[in-house]
Amino acid sequence: MSQVVDATRTFLDQLAQVGWAWLGIGLAFHLARLWSRGLAWRNILQASFPETEVKRLPTFGAYVAGVGLNSVAPARAGDVLKLVLTHARIEGSTYATLTPTLIVETLFDTVVAAGVLSWALTQNVLPGLDVLPKLPSIDWHWPLKHPEPAMAIGVVWIVVIVLLVVIYARRVPAFKKRVAAGFAILKQPRRFATGVISWQALSWVLRAATVWAFLRAFHLPATAYTTALVLAVQSLSTLLPFTPGGVGTQQGLIVYVFRKEPVAKTRLISFSVGMQIALTAFNVLLGIVALALMARTLRWKQLVSPAREEMKAEVETPEPSG
Repeated sequence: MSQVVDATRTFLDQLAQVGWAWLGIGLAFHLARLWSRGLAWRNILQASFPETEVKRLPTFGAYVAGVGLNSVAPARAGDVLKLVLTHARIEGSTYATLTPTLIVETLFDTVVAAGVLSWALTQNVLPGLDVLPKLPSIDWHWPLKHPEPAMAIGVVWIVVIVLLVVIYARRVPAFKKRVAAGFAILKQPRRFATGVISWQALSWVLRAATVWAFLRAFHLPATAYTTALVLAVQSLSTLLPFTPGGVGTQQGLIVYVFRKEPVAKTRLISFSVGMQIALTAFNVLLGIVALALMARTLRWKQLVSPAREEMKAEVETPEPSG
């Protein structure tokens, strides 16, 4: 954690040099990116619940509320909040159907992120497994220094999830149908391409534009190459979401991947921390506004806790016939 504190201090020392106009442009690109991702998720939901109109604005509100929580809470806690808020806005929706839509939403992202990381590997800029544990990071530290326990934990979680799905599917025949509805848009390739992939492709363009604007704001070389390097770092640092936003990890990685570039280490750290602080603050502020308007409360745990019982009831109670 001391590395994060030092990095933050470095950023504050160079705060006066930040190009605020470019920072504002970067945040505008980021907002547009969130809107495009919200539209993509809305289209996935609409295919899953064809008999109910899924409105864009409430879906966007639920999406940004979840993004805001994910920015400050580990282990993707914001995804649960997305489901709770959306469940209240879609008549007749079930958590068994809503949950798979989040998986569908990540499919294109996984392909693009893999492509970005593959490109980075060809450039020989990413650290090897022998280097990662030595970087000033948080996310990678324990798993890489204790690979066997980390792998065992991962295997246990996978086995538990598979067993739960199998047991629930056998106990409640309607469960399979509910889950399958969440993947409905995948059975309509054209609709998936035009309603999901197109918007998510735009979101990646806007993500790159956000990084480019932040590079300009911190007076770093803003080129296609350096932008791609930052995207690779972001993709790599979020593979293990044990801390919100991959805090700590990005700072160690950004210095390493830019080691061949003629850029001062302090400026790189200032950029990485500054971008993370700005985006996190923006996400949290947007999420707070959305949560307050949609739920009339900021106590998200009060919303999530009752939802757990409802999820359990969905699994144990079959749908009425007819």
